[in-house]
Amino acid sequence: MDLELDGLTVTASGRRLIADIDAHVRSGQLVGLVGPNGSGKSSTLRCVFRTLTPNRGTVRLGGEDVAGMSLRDSARMIAALTQESQPEFDFTAAEVVTMGRAPHKSTFARHDDEDRRIRARALSEVGCEHLAERDFRTLSGGERQRVLIARALAQQPQVLVLDEPTNHLDIRHQLDVLALVHRLGLTTVTALHDLNMAASWCDRVHVLDRGRIVAAGPPREVLTPEIVREVFGVRAHVVDHPGTGAPQLLFEPSRPAA
Repeated sequence: MDLELDGLTVTASGRRLIADIDAHVRSGQLVGLVGPNGSGKSSTLRCVFRTLTPNRGTVRLGGEDVAGMSLRDSARMIAALTQESQPEFDFTAAEVVTMGRAPHKSTFARHDDEDRRIRARALSEVGCEHLAERDFRTLSGGERQRVLIARALAQQPQVLVLDEPTNHLDIRHQLDVLALVHRLGLTTVTALHDLNMAASWCDRVHVLDRGRIVAAGPPREVLTPEIVREVFGVRAHVVDHPGTGAPQLLFEPSRPAA
């Protein structure tokens, strides 16, 4: 299902967070948002999963304005993994995944065999069946992220929204998480700090700077030395990855150290 952002603008306390954000994520694409801290990546994503209401602009899912949907209906179609989404309560991994069924249940409905089948399938999809009865708090960072992605999958969404899904993970788990997201084939929009991860895994990249999109397109066309210098303030050399052929950036300070 296509996701469209049309002219999103958010102002809070007199400060512009994002302005005139336009993006089109086609069905099945993995699209990355990159930019310096405070550039508007998270604010853009929050508009998509409706924890932030834009002052102007529209988010459309399959051509329909999500603002006209009930929160329950939009939660059935859009699942989000945010930087603040790791619960610290005494839940097992299976119980955390089961939370993803909430949009499909009435307030006091009990979970049934279908919910349990969906939960088991979601855990299997991320390779975490063996963690089902583990206390979530005892899991490693990579295991937690995979369980939280399973929770999102249990929502059976059309669109996946990820805010820094590799944050605080070691390199192995960063690669595992992005490989998993890519393999799922869902329409996905994700904020990423690591430009090389974005170049390796994203079909398209949108570069944000001071609340605006300054470049958008395939990674090779967008993550150029000129744009990286202008937006991030560092010099970059672009080379091809020897194994995958994806563009990779080698960085150095914009000015040589004294």
